[in-house]
Amino acid sequence: MFDRFNRSIHYLRISVTDRCNLRCTYCMPEEGIRLMDHRDILSFEEITAFTKLAVANGITKVRLTGGEPLVRKGIVELVEMLAGIDGLKDLSMTTNGILLPDYAADLKKAGLSRINISLDSVDAEKYAQITRNGELAKVLNGIDAARLAGIEPIKINCVLLGSMPDEEPSQLKQFCESRGLQLRFIHQMNLKTGEYSTVEGGDGGNCSQCNRFRLLANGDIKPCLFSNLAYNIRKLGHQEALNMALGNKPPSGTYNFSGEFYNIGG
Repeated sequence: MFDRFNRSIHYLRISVTDRCNLRCTYCMPEEGIRLMDHRDILSFEEITAFTKLAVANGITKVRLTGGEPLVRKGIVELVEMLAGIDGLKDLSMTTNGILLPDYAADLKKAGLSRINISLDSVDAEKYAQITRNGELAKVLNGIDAARLAGIEPIKINCVLLGSMPDEEPSQLKQFCESRGLQLRFIHQMNLKTGEYSTVEGGDGGNCSQCNRFRLLANGDIKPCLFSNLAYNIRKLGHQEALNMALGNKPPSGTYNFSGEFYNIGG
């Protein structure tokens, strides 16, 4: 399907939860967050039904995000449900990797195509500071588990922070090159001030070529990360919400005062 600027929209990111087992400084405020009520979060059946409709309308690529998608109970079941949709060519996930040793083999068996793992430092102390006491060793074990399960390619997402020493990106680059991992640098963004840029090693942040929608855990479809626009599939119906997101997708990002990275999925 094409929007009014003739951009081909074929990529759907699905945030399955706003909950996370880390508290990264650039994602969550120190005082914590107000979580969605469980009644407001889409069921797997609702997610699958909407995804079937989206695929019928031209979506070919789906990525599961959060929060942290692996903390959603039964996530492997959802992967299997989505993988079975005729016409869906690519099903992936972005995760912090902490729980991958427990899930990687089952995710692969269920039909997950590939995976992105968030990793902002290969220094254990620095990683703990950024994630507020996350354990680097668990992420490394998660990377190994994904590779052992045959989930390929494995991409590493690194958020470039203003306080990051110059040598840290170089260390991470060496780490990824030595293990055959694809590295993507994401410059720190700010929804409220509209600060964003293109992803190094990826295609995000290029508004003229944007190809995606986002489905939030509460059923809102967002046509743009940096916009307040949202169309709820429960209130409007699946097709009408999709139509409105397509028809009103803006030419470029501006500001988003209605959401946060922890519940949109980045």
